[in-house]
Amino acid sequence: MTATTTSTSTTTRLSSATVRGYALGSVGTGGFATLPGLVLAYYLTDTLGVAAAAATVVVFIPKVLDVVLNPLIGSWSDASAHRTGGRRRFLLVGAALLPIFFALTFAVPDGLGTAAGAVWVAVAFIASAMAFSFFQVPYIALPAELTDDYHERSRLMAWRVAVLGIAILLFGAGGPELRELGGGGRWGYLVMGVVAGIVLGLGMFAASRVAPSRPTRTAATGGGVSFAASLRVVRSSAPFRVLLTAFALQALATGTMLAGAQYVATYVLGDERSVSILFVALVGPAVAVMPLWSRSVRAWGKRRAYLLASTLFFAATVALLGLMTGGGWWVFAVVALAGVGYAGMQMLPMSMLPDVISDHERSESGTARAGVFSGVWTAVETVGLALGPALVLAILAVTGFVSSTGDEHAVQSATAVNGIILAFSAAPAILTALSVVALLRYRLAAEDAHAQNRSH
Repeated sequence: MTATTTSTSTTTRLSSATVRGYALGSVGTGGFATLPGLVLAYYLTDTLGVAAAAATVVVFIPKVLDVVLNPLIGSWSDASAHRTGGRRRFLLVGAALLPIFFALTFAVPDGLGTAAGAVWVAVAFIASAMAFSFFQVPYIALPAELTDDYHERSRLMAWRVAVLGIAILLFGAGGPELRELGGGGRWGYLVMGVVAGIVLGLGMFAASRVAPSRPTRTAATGGGVSFAASLRVVRSSAPFRVLLTAFALQALATGTMLAGAQYVATYVLGDERSVSILFVALVGPAVAVMPLWSRSVRAWGKRRAYLLASTLFFAATVALLGLMTGGGWWVFAVVALAGVGYAGMQMLPMSMLPDVISDHERSESGTARAGVFSGVWTAVETVGLALGPALVLAILAVTGFVSSTGDEHAVQSATAVNGIILAFSAAPAILTALSVVALLRYRLAAEDAHAQNRSH
């Protein structure tokens, strides 16, 4: 039996095909997590003319459905894996439907008014989020089923996050460029939505091919598919609750920074297209430093490495408060430092999640379900990322930001500009500091075992 189909082994190294195939799924997950967070709020306020407060509702409320839907999809995928031998059908459904609904999100017709356009975006984005959930939930469950090895999971996630970094660069920097190549305005967003949607679907389809095609250990016990059952799983694992809390706060922190980047580029740095440079600065280091984070796991363990990554990101966001006194080349250097921490904040918790699932399975005599864990995880992550743009829009509304239509940007007051800077720096800094406090409480047998091995 090859490593692609071997469920768990502490001695078998995952095949290169499995690692590559799984990593390609990050083209879909990274793209969908990045591009809407970067441009959707801006599309609503500066192209459709939706007021910031109303745009907050459009961006955030559709994602609230994921709180209920994702745990249910996790349970359904567990039950399906038990019956059919795999989760592939869920992955394929998401890969097929997401490109369609994603393109529709940015396809508001020219003749549609502001209110109707906001409704159009909300409905299409709900459908996009649902399609994405059908892929994302079983995708996150796969590592716990591919290997039990502490370091192989780090290797798997290192490759995944390296591709994630490339995907974020591709969508974060390339998305706005596609918008401009399409002529800007509504037509530019439509071109961006269609092209980006196709690329998302291709990456997701590639990842579906590595899904195990035999009954999984974590699905073998069956069980209910109710939301209440999912919550019981969360409550039963203290390490999961701690890790989830830290990751959720950081999802909100990064979501806030992503959503604020376009506003900083336009109204603070004075160049709308400099958002692409900001994204290269933030995500570019991820690919380069990923081997260093992998080595740090072997030297220090995942928890200590995760604390270091979080601290680096926190320090960089605090330094960005210097925008209050003016911009310059230093902004991109500080954002690059944040990118080094960001890389670890992506890789390390995702490699810790399978450890938590396996630990729970051992303690509960095989009753854990990977799908339920990943469903709750992705639900919280989705809400955190959605709250980022919503938090930015709320800060803008409070500080007097004036929305625009067409290609002309309204002149902003000094208070509104300061609000943009606070949304981009202070808000992520506070959220990251809270995540570090949560992470200090993380304890797991796998971490203790790794520490003992280092001491011998």
